[in-house]
Amino acid sequence: MRKIILDTDPGCDDAMAIAYAFCHPQIELLALTTVFGNINVGYSTRNAQFILETLGATKVAVAKGAAVPSVQTPLPPADFVHGADGIGNVYPGSTPDKPAEVTINLNPDARHAVVEELDAADFIIASARANPGEITLVAVGPLTNIAEAYRREPQLPTLVAGLVIMGGTVDEPGNVTPLAEANFFNDPHAADSLMAGDWPMTLIGLDVTHKIMLGDSALKRMDNNAGQTGSLLWESSRFYVDFYMTKSVVDNPPERQCAMHDAAAIAYVLIPDAFEVQSGPARVIPDGMASGQLAIDRKGYDYGTLHWQDRPATHACMAVDSERVREHFLQTIIEHHIR
Repeated sequence: MRKIILDTDPGCDDAMAIAYAFCHPQIELLALTTVFGNINVGYSTRNAQFILETLGATKVAVAKGAAVPSVQTPLPPADFVHGADGIGNVYPGSTPDKPAEVTINLNPDARHAVVEELDAADFIIASARANPGEITLVAVGPLTNIAEAYRREPQLPTLVAGLVIMGGTVDEPGNVTPLAEANFFNDPHAADSLMAGDWPMTLIGLDVTHKIMLGDSALKRMDNNAGQTGSLLWESSRFYVDFYMTKSVVDNPPERQCAMHDAAAIAYVLIPDAFEVQSGPARVIPDGMASGQLAIDRKGYDYGTLHWQDRPATHACMAVDSERVREHFLQTIIEHHIR
């Protein structure tokens, strides 16, 4: 059994990752820690509660995290990708133009997953100290919470079993600039600070997530066979698929489809042998036109700059058995949903 804390900014693909982690029998999903990104942190916390309630996962903790990046000015939320409410305009009361009002339930007797008193960074630290070497942190939003936890507790890398990050891109073009992936672009300073730590860390970036596409036929399989869980993923994907059909991630796709970005990080935890990695010291460019760019020294040359020197190796996934990952995700949701 793998204990996981999932740091998330729900998010249509975040909903897929949350469902995947909760449904799989080999994962104990301890908590969702929330962060700004796809939507502001108030909505992401509300969305986390709503998704967990829909899945029947009301005993999973929720800890609210960072509202703004470590250093830079916050960027606008990606409502053109994920809808006004962040999850495809499916939260009750949301419309395509306006999300429902934020209501975060703090009542421990309510059906909703309860928001912890500790903020996300302190919750991560306390959980890691209570379970040394047992928890894998899976971060699928901007890395502000994880970086802040690391700042407060420099021994955090030795207290966790691993850190799996959905973020960055090495060879694949970025999705917010030609060089940058969205999570790293939203807080490049946080991302770079984590690359400096001696973590058991793996990056699941666009180099592989753009190869794992979910078509409407696969999404409909979950809708038809996975109860409320499947229906939530189908309905929240409608806006998301519409966005992807305006992009040319895959030329001449055989059907309407979207990327399952964040769920791929959960797949790495469960079936790491479906991925191939390359390693080397890494930097994330903090500002300027290359802001958010991940740059890994994969050659070990003697360069004319020392910026990569004395950094531990970061592992980045560069190839994937996409069909295996896709089918593992679908079968997990269909066979193990509880609601």
